[in-house]
Amino acid sequence: MKRRIVSSGIIACLLIMGIKGFCQEEKSGADVRAIPKVKFNAAGELEIMPSPTSSPNDFDFYVGAWKVHNLRQKKTNDGKITWIEFEATSTMNKMLRGLGNIDYFAADIEGKPIEGMTLRLFDPKKKLWSIYWASSNDGVLGMPPVVGSFENKVGYFFSQDIYEGASIITVYRWDARDAGKPVWSQTYSEDNGQTWKEWNWVMHMSK
Repeated sequence: MKRRIVSSGIIACLLIMGIKGFCQEEKSGADVRAIPKVKFNAAGELEIMPSPTSSPNDFDFYVGAWKVHNLRQKKTNDGKITWIEFEATSTMNKMLRGLGNIDYFAADIEGKPIEGMTLRLFDPKKKLWSIYWASSNDGVLGMPPVVGSFENKVGYFFSQDIYEGASIITVYRWDARDAGKPVWSQTYSEDNGQTWKEWNWVMHMSK
């Protein structure tokens, strides 16, 4: 992946919601120290390798309609960090004969309606998923995508980004060990993955 001064899905989310906060790990049930160590090539680009079991069926658990309980931190006008919670809906369908899927996200956040779209594509040669995000706020597909795979029903997806002039590594985490109640989380690192901020947005899905 090439380093580009552009916004990925997480940066789009941060800009859309006006946040730069940190979630406590108990909100997601996950420890940021469990995030796999990231590797770089000689050019300083992320090297993302698939798990041995990476498959185009990895997101099959998410097909259909879901209720989504969101836990997210927001930076207020006076610089304070506060939690907000809101409900959303998500509907996912497979496409491209199983090599992709798309889900539609809808929520009302503090009186403001938001619609989002996630596009996920599986590269059968690389055995890696690429995940893209777009929203009703700007109609732009976030680039670069986060890229990764699942292992033992937990997926980690990474990208390199520039945010507010600083280089960061973005990570999405999908936990599908309880397929009926999957959990999505996001965070980022400011030191090339040596340490990670706490989860800043967590979604708990249910039927």
